[in-house]
Amino acid sequence: MSRIITVYSRRLRPGARVEMGDIRWHRISAALAARGHTVHMASAELKWRMPGVRSDPNGPTIVPIAKLDWRSYDMVKTLFHEGYETLEHYGGADHPFIISKLGSVVGPTDMDGIYFYGRQRERLYDTQRRIAERARFVALLTEPAIALWCDMFGPKPEALLVPGAADAVIPPPHRDPYPSDGRIRCVFAGNFYSSNERSQPEAHRELCARLNRLGELLSEKGARLFVVGPGDQRNLDRRFVTYCGAVDHAASWDYLHFANVGVVVAAGAFSHNNESTKIYYYLRAGLPVVSEEGFPNDNLVRQAGLGFVVKNGDSELMAEKVIEAARTEWDRERAIEFILAHHTWDRRAEVYDRVLSAAIAHT
Repeated sequence: MSRIITVYSRRLRPGARVEMGDIRWHRISAALAARGHTVHMASAELKWRMPGVRSDPNGPTIVPIAKLDWRSYDMVKTLFHEGYETLEHYGGADHPFIISKLGSVVGPTDMDGIYFYGRQRERLYDTQRRIAERARFVALLTEPAIALWCDMFGPKPEALLVPGAADAVIPPPHRDPYPSDGRIRCVFAGNFYSSNERSQPEAHRELCARLNRLGELLSEKGARLFVVGPGDQRNLDRRFVTYCGAVDHAASWDYLHFANVGVVVAAGAFSHNNESTKIYYYLRAGLPVVSEEGFPNDNLVRQAGLGFVVKNGDSELMAEKVIEAARTEWDRERAIEFILAHHTWDRRAEVYDRVLSAAIAHT
């Protein structure tokens, strides 16, 4: 089998996994290792602190990034714009087999439905331009992302469709993290960003406004809205929204197991090419979903038969559907089986496995 190195960030390896970028990095690395490859995860650790640490039993090995021999690997896989920038910083961008995975694709100008603007968007676009020059493949989440990429950069590097996913095996229900007040529990689990200009301040403001309004409407109907995940909680209205903090990935499943409904709100009228990963997680837990329309993957809710997709921006209708979803008898096992059959990390790793095997056979 092949030797693969995965690259995400210049930051130190986090002790807890609370952010989806870190979670995806670990999960896809583990899925590739489970397919028989030797997988290393490049982390900005000091060699004397970490001679080689396994992130999971029988999984990938975390190695310090500073003095890697990039050419000793058959494939380099970077995650998000930051991952490719990290690869450049440590001198690995001339590797002949790079697969660069991006979460969002930005355009040469500000565009509707893509919530990066000004200098931040310009920096991301410049990184994409360098990826187009150096990478063998670019892995994107959605068909609209592939279409935009090809419009800007042409057919090379080849674009691979690799959406988000959920874990095949999850922790069983352990401890109920919610107050026992008898009210319907509605959860938004995921990143709601920050007002900091280095994050996505416009998306943050819109998400908080929609969550605050939904929380207010739900409180009038005897329900409560909880938010779990990283973000600047100061703009959440504490009268109507309960912030539970950023929770470790393993512990976060209890917030889905013990909720009645999972919600997905949008940062605007639609999302051009970035999907909602939380939909996979809600459905994997068998949690009914109420999502605003406009995400490229919101049809998963209909396919799984577990929830509703409502008109974008209609908070009143969304609140009504949350109550309806909480009171409906659903075939939850059908939704879980749907995710296990089509949307696990192993299914995503299968794409990389295929192109790598084909390239090695051709060589």
